[in-house]
Amino acid sequence: MNDNVHLGHRARKRFGQNFLNDDMIIDKIVTAIDPKPGDNLVEIGPGLGAITEPVAELSGHLTVVELDKDLAERLIHHPFLGPKLTVNQGDAMKFDFSSLIKDDNKLKIFGNLPYNVSTPLLFHLFEFVDNVEHMHFMLQKEVVNRMVASPGSKAFGRLSVMTQYYCHAMPVIEVPPTCFKPAPKVDSAVVRLIPKDPSARTAKSTKLLNTVCLEAFNQRRKTLRNSLSNLLTEAELAELGVDATLRAENISLTQFIAIANYLHDRQP
Repeated sequence: MNDNVHLGHRARKRFGQNFLNDDMIIDKIVTAIDPKPGDNLVEIGPGLGAITEPVAELSGHLTVVELDKDLAERLIHHPFLGPKLTVNQGDAMKFDFSSLIKDDNKLKIFGNLPYNVSTPLLFHLFEFVDNVEHMHFMLQKEVVNRMVASPGSKAFGRLSVMTQYYCHAMPVIEVPPTCFKPAPKVDSAVVRLIPKDPSARTAKSTKLLNTVCLEAFNQRRKTLRNSLSNLLTEAELAELGVDATLRAENISLTQFIAIANYLHDRQP
C-alpha cells in the first residue's frame, strides 16, 4: 500500500499529516499525559486516533479539535470513540480554548502538531496558559530543542524566550521518522509544557516582550547595540545592566523582561 495511505486515509500534505503508528511510542506519550476520569482533556489534530483511543479509554471522554473534515466525520461516527468525544471541526489556530473551561477544571492539552504551523499555534496556545494544567506536543525535534534551549546556545531564540516566559519546558521522548506513516523527513520529539504561576510572569506587556525578541533575533549575528538600536540606546542597555556588545542569544529571559519593562515604562 502507498505509504501516504494509513488505515484507509490518504495523508494530506496541506494539513501536514503524518500519522503515528508505533505502539511503544504511543504508550510513552499516553503515560506522560497521564489521563484520568474527570480530566478536562483536549487533543489538537487527533488524526486517525492513535493517541485518542488509549486516552479516551483511560479518561472516558475528551474534546478534540480537527481541521480535516473527513477525519472529523470519521471520529464522530467511530463505533468506539464517537460516544467518548466532543469533536470540534476547525482550525486550532482560531479556536478559543478558554471556551472549554468547566468548573475551574484546567485543560490538559496534547497533540501531534503539524510542523508547518507549530510555532504560531504554540503562540496562540500561550494566550490560554492560565486555564491550562499541562501540555504535551509532538513537534519537529529542532523546534523542541529551540523551546528548551538555554542562553549561550545557538538554538536559543525568540521561541525559547517566549516558551520559557510562559512555561517550564522539558523534552520527554525523541521519535524517529519510522514511527509515522508517511515518514516525515525530520526527527520528532515530544515536549512537556507546565505553565508557570502568573506571579512568575513579570513582563508588563507580553506584546513588548515579543517585539524585543523579534528585533533582537531578527539578525542574530548582530550585537544588541545594533539589533536593538531601533528600541533603545547603548547607554539605556548599560543602565539595565545589559552588555550591548553581546548577541541576543547570550542574554537571559530575565534580561529580556527587564528591557521590555523599561520600554513599557518609558512610553508617554
